[in-house]
Amino acid sequence: MRLQNQIVLITGSTTGIGAAMARLFVKEGAKVILHGRNIERANALRDELGTNNSAFVQGDLQDPEGPAQIAREALTCFGKIDCLVNNAAFTTRGHLEDTDVAFFNRIIAVNLRAPIQLIRHLFPALKKSEGCVVNIGSVLAHCGQANMLAYSVSKGGLMTMTRNLADAHGADKVRFNQLNVGWTLTDNEYQVKLDDGLPKDWPETLPKYVAPSGRILAPEEIAEAAVYWASKASRPITGSVLELEQYPLIGRYTNHEDK
Repeated sequence: MRLQNQIVLITGSTTGIGAAMARLFVKEGAKVILHGRNIERANALRDELGTNNSAFVQGDLQDPEGPAQIAREALTCFGKIDCLVNNAAFTTRGHLEDTDVAFFNRIIAVNLRAPIQLIRHLFPALKKSEGCVVNIGSVLAHCGQANMLAYSVSKGGLMTMTRNLADAHGADKVRFNQLNVGWTLTDNEYQVKLDDGLPKDWPETLPKYVAPSGRILAPEEIAEAAVYWASKASRPITGSVLELEQYPLIGRYTNHEDK
């Protein structure tokens, strides 16, 4: 098993991509520390994973003191940390006119400030275990779309942080890599598109220029990629940013022809 005896903290892991990673990581031999805001979902997932294989820490990533508290509690769960997966993020949409100070600060606090502070507080433990950090980013980090300005900025910052820390701490034998994820069919994304007015079968009726393979990504596919970067198999690679999308970002939509 690729993650045998590894202890992994995954933020935002009671649903979506985070939950998919937790399930696969346990199958690969890891013990996972779940994090989220919903205790009921966390308890249900722990029952599924097995309470010997999982723990749960609750904490508010918007709170400036939240990451320190989460780090402290995580270290008491299994006594060490081998990998931190910064997965939690707000995906709230907003154009320029919507992006006031309060909105911007809320997105940055969870998507960028919290990952930095979690790394800061867990770094001594990661250095001791010669561990790694896997940051879950987005293809929107490179430019983004008009209605996700603050989110795109936060993911661009996360990408720079990944490379900066990899460069700064390679000699400490702590690795930092990032997965820039494309459009993925989570339960939340499905509901968002229903709220936008799309039909119930929208995932099956997407135009080919949006999903050339005939569908968008599944959380389980992101989890498969995350296993490699969380495992010792990817050592000593650090500072890498991997695009998980079904078309190259340079040349995106090149086969789109309006008829």
